[in-house]
Amino acid sequence: MPLQMTGAPGDPELIRLPWDIPLEDWPAQHLVTLPRGISRHVVRFVRLSGRVYAIKEISARYAKREYKLLWDLARLDAPAVEPVAVVTGRTTADGSELDSALITRHLQFSLPYRAVLSGSVRPDTLTRLLDALAVLLVRLHLNGFYWGDCSLSNALFRRDAGAFAAYLVDAETGEIHPALTEGQRSYDIEVAHMNIYGEMLDLEAGGLLHPTIDPLAFSEQLVERYNRLWDELTQDEIIEEVDWHRVDQRVRRLNSLGFDVAEMMIRRKAGTSRLLVRPKVVDAGHHQRRLLRLTGLDVEENQARRLLNDLDSFRVSNGLRHEDEAIVAHRWLAEVFQPVVNAIPADLRRKLEPAQLFHEVLDHRWFMSEAAGKDVGLEAAVKSYVDNVLVYKPDEKALIDSHDLDPAPDPLSP
Repeated sequence: MPLQMTGAPGDPELIRLPWDIPLEDWPAQHLVTLPRGISRHVVRFVRLSGRVYAIKEISARYAKREYKLLWDLARLDAPAVEPVAVVTGRTTADGSELDSALITRHLQFSLPYRAVLSGSVRPDTLTRLLDALAVLLVRLHLNGFYWGDCSLSNALFRRDAGAFAAYLVDAETGEIHPALTEGQRSYDIEVAHMNIYGEMLDLEAGGLLHPTIDPLAFSEQLVERYNRLWDELTQDEIIEEVDWHRVDQRVRRLNSLGFDVAEMMIRRKAGTSRLLVRPKVVDAGHHQRRLLRLTGLDVEENQARRLLNDLDSFRVSNGLRHEDEAIVAHRWLAEVFQPVVNAIPADLRRKLEPAQLFHEVLDHRWFMSEAAGKDVGLEAAVKSYVDNVLVYKPDEKALIDSHDLDPAPDPLSP
């Protein structure tokens, strides 16, 4: 059988690599050294035309199977490495058969979880590592993917512009189903718990794990974070009409778990609507930077998170999910933010900065909607906020001059 490369390699130099030599014996001139996890197969990295590829030597059957699984995950928009090609028909110069090879594109700026945990990890970074891995598992399971081998070596961690994300790097043992059974999902998490605990103990024994990290606590916290996120994202909430108070409730609950919402989507079927949300793990200051970039509003982090939640709700409610983010932000400023600020009487507007005013109106709307059991809308919220809260607030200068003077609490807050 002649040498054959199947896939969408893009780079013609791939076919010119020394496929007639076992991967572990490839000359150093073809290789680039990058951190990698533990693997039962030989894995090497090569750099061609400025791009880095990971090559895994594996039997033809499993190479083709994993290639297909990775493409299926790509079509599902799941966080996984990108498949490039499968190389079959490999033989040595004397005619001996060699295993096939799976080529994937290396995920730029990523590191295996094992490599990240082998260094000095701060407590807040450790929490984000856990959360990113929990998000990865939840997203895979929501797509009906059973991993079967989640481990610190088979998951990549990447930090990009303040966001933290985990990616699947090895789908060899995976399976895709229309939906996972409770047993499949539970067993997959059990395997993840066992594999991660074992690798953490291995790192600890080698003196590579920071002494403040408890291997058992880390693996158990992952399971706990996964279960809480899964329950929040999969609870059945079918509503007759889109009630944005209930959308806000869902986002607030995710925020309380430490997750932000990267994307919201409303699915309508037979006169009902269902809210789908996609969680995200972010770095400190991420919301401030994003809001400033989109709107020019320079506010505190919690204010920015609140305003961005409203902006993202506006995007979904107006069917703008696929519109350019900057255009959506401009519309939100003109159609939501500015009208609310302009609705505040001029003599009261100077009491707080515009972003804080808007933030407090949103909170007031939340309390009113909770009491009413439905969304009361912004217009009613603004009027009630002005009449019942803002008139009793001192202006910001007075607050700065009199530190012992506290602003009046929202009478509708618990």
